[in-house]
Amino acid sequence: MEITVRQAQRSDIPTLARVLGIAFADDPIFSWLLPDEASRTRRAAIMFAALARYDRIDHGGVDIAIDDSGTVVGAAIWEPPGYSEGRNSLRALPGFLRAFRTRLGMAGRMAEKMAAVHPHDPAHWYLAAIGTLPAGRGKGYGKALLASRLDRCDAEGLPAYLESSKDSNVPYYERFGFEVTGEIDATDGGPLLWPMWREPRT
Repeated sequence: MEITVRQAQRSDIPTLARVLGIAFADDPIFSWLLPDEASRTRRAAIMFAALARYDRIDHGGVDIAIDDSGTVVGAAIWEPPGYSEGRNSLRALPGFLRAFRTRLGMAGRMAEKMAAVHPHDPAHWYLAAIGTLPAGRGKGYGKALLASRLDRCDAEGLPAYLESSKDSNVPYYERFGFEVTGEIDATDGGPLLWPMWREPRT
């Protein structure tokens, strides 16, 4: 089985957003933010499309994994060192509003709490989201997505950061060199997040 990882183009956004929406359908944070199971996948995809479009994709921060049939089976959204959302947060707001609707305020407060503990020094790559289609789990797509970007981190001597929304995924990320640095209660008593930091390997 051949796995291809490449940087996403704007034409890939609908597909990669759909893949991530499906991948996060059982995620504790998204289940808390979007409790309606019937619409969760679709609304999560709207959010991921906005996240990629403004403007991570233009910074080369969005990767997709493609199987040997040419199907996009996974995606990862990264923010590069020194990234600042700036005015793009406002440009993405209509998409976030469509995704979260009356729960937009909850999503905003959660994002603020995450940002408050996000490390800013030293410069690093931030993994905002990674996911694969359920049928592709265990086949190496997630590993290929992570390895592609982490190899770049190592070559550039840069650390990486993420927040795991599932404690069961922590050991998986640890295999790539990430270490848990604490816990984040960004949901006021709801699901926790586990921040993880990875020093570059030499």
